[in-house]
Amino acid sequence: MSPPPGGHLAIKTLHITNAWHPSSGGVSTFYRALAREANRRGHELRLIVPGAQEGIERLDRHALIYHVAAPPAFLNSAYRTIYPNQYLLQGSKLQTILARERPDLIEISDKYTLAYLGGLLRHRLLPALDFRPVLVGLSNERMDDNFRSYLGWVPLGKQFCSWYMRRVYFPLFDHHIANSVYTAEELRAASRGHLVRRGIWIRPMGVDFSEYSPAHRTPEGRRRLLALCGADADAVILLYAGRLVPEKNLPLLFEVMEHLNRSSPERKFYLIVAGDGIERQRWNQYSVGHLPGQVAFLGHIRDIGMLTTLVANADIFIHPNPHEPFGIAPLEAMASGTPLLAPNTGGVAAYANKENAWTVPATAADFSAAIGELLANPQLKQQKTRKALETAQCYRWDRVSAAFLDLYQELHAIFHGEAATLPADTYSTAAKPGTALLLHWASQAAQKVFTRVARSRRPVDVPETRKSQQDVAGV
Repeated sequence: MSPPPGGHLAIKTLHITNAWHPSSGGVSTFYRALAREANRRGHELRLIVPGAQEGIERLDRHALIYHVAAPPAFLNSAYRTIYPNQYLLQGSKLQTILARERPDLIEISDKYTLAYLGGLLRHRLLPALDFRPVLVGLSNERMDDNFRSYLGWVPLGKQFCSWYMRRVYFPLFDHHIANSVYTAEELRAASRGHLVRRGIWIRPMGVDFSEYSPAHRTPEGRRRLLALCGADADAVILLYAGRLVPEKNLPLLFEVMEHLNRSSPERKFYLIVAGDGIERQRWNQYSVGHLPGQVAFLGHIRDIGMLTTLVANADIFIHPNPHEPFGIAPLEAMASGTPLLAPNTGGVAAYANKENAWTVPATAADFSAAIGELLANPQLKQQKTRKALETAQCYRWDRVSAAFLDLYQELHAIFHGEAATLPADTYSTAAKPGTALLLHWASQAAQKVFTRVARSRRPVDVPETRKSQQDVAGV
């Protein structure tokens, strides 16, 4: 096998996440885009995700997904969770997959039940796995935001998140990747004061320009939106597309609608909600009582053509979450030529600003004022949407995916001494001496508790695979 232009042999990467939904979600969108680029390069890529049942899904020649049977998540039953019993014991599902695949790099996107696998592998505490891959933690969200959204700020909650990130999560990996500066800030705070240096790398998410485009804005598309709302031609249609879950700050959507009704009674405003989640019923009932006839809940849109039509033909795409880790949906709106209204904080601020969007504090009054300005100034609207389209071009999935695969290759080379060490300005961290001992005790205890269960189960049936003989192409 000859090395690619960068000088390194092709590697196999394996990615594990609990943030997986079979039909929606930014994480699943990212990994499918990553698989497409991996196939183009001949890069062997494997993905392990929770599912309702066992199964293997081949995406293409070089990428496949292992679906591991897992129960519904505790706080959000729309998702499922792989727990430590799936990887602690020899013969468990994840150990069996890892032993067969023998990846060069493992990336784990989970801060809770899966993260400890990184530490076990890093300290070689799983005897059945006789190889040491590069361990990468991928942060697509912040722990403190999730904690606050689902549990509120219980006493010492913020301190607990800080302690957990610093003392438990961060030392489990060789390197960390974050999807925005906003997400990385939590990791950077956890890194300060440690001894062993690790990288915190920022790699954004992307947008699919083969699907999202201003070309979808048509008279017929506009009529379809008006029909969904039962609205007249002069109505103003706001669109929210995303999950209906606590962390999305959904109350702001309905507060804005009520504020608009009071402040601009001469105009008729409608809100289309495209998405599903555990809070759908709550806000559907609220709208019936407080905004009758003004809110249309469409649920999850499986037809990509319908979704791109919605995004391109709305008057305003409204995104309410001031703590968004990155935000793929707002970026898709920008690629569609639709004006974006979003908070001026969080990961959305990585690409949205006053030059290409309406970014304001996340209050009903500020959002309503921004909508008023947008509707009153067509020239400004045209100027900002044009700049938004230029910005979105920088986040095309092919570019984003290539940047991730290049980084995996670089991290593997650094690990094996084939490339320069981390830059001087890279943030640092270290595993405390007690961490390895704690992981060892946990592993030994779990081995004793689950040995009988493991012996009674047959290993998951995983086909033999080999690394591709194709080289990684330079980008």
